[in-house]
Amino acid sequence: MMRDLHDHLKTRYRLGDLAERRGNLAFVDVERADLRALLVELRDVHGFTHLSLLTAVDWIEEGRFQLTYLMNNRAANRTLGLRVFLDRADPVGDTIHDLWPTAATYQRELREMFGIAFPGSPRVDEEFILEGWTDMPPYRRDFDTLAYSQQTFSDREGRETHDPRSHMAKKLYPEGQR
Repeated sequence: MMRDLHDHLKTRYRLGDLAERRGNLAFVDVERADLRALLVELRDVHGFTHLSLLTAVDWIEEGRFQLTYLMNNRAANRTLGLRVFLDRADPVGDTIHDLWPTAATYQRELREMFGIAFPGSPRVDEEFILEGWTDMPPYRRDFDTLAYSQQTFSDREGRETHDPRSHMAKKLYPEGQR
């Protein structure tokens, strides 16, 4: 069923291959220029009326961000994820708050946490979660959490730090058995 929809949409939009995760969940890559028209068609023609999630992944090695728009068709119990890739050096996405008002909240979060711009989205440049934050966006993979913690918080007596891999190995296999 998702394959039929994909084949139909591929005649008008630049789509990548369909990646089916299970019978009612699939993902497809879409060109940024086609995103808005595709979202409108999915909503108005194919019943994908619910924007479940808008999130990002930082593919630092590839120099890009992946935006994933998770669309749900409740009547058909189908979920489709549209993946759009943005240049990491100048990440600019297209606002869809006029299609789904809740998208404005997702876009504000992605602006603050990843530094992805969504021009025209309401209040996108206002502080949202990180009041007074002046460092680089903390969800970027090149944000150094250890350095930030060491610069921001003082050491506390009695605090121990464990390497997670060896610490869990000791917890799981106290006798050194594997």
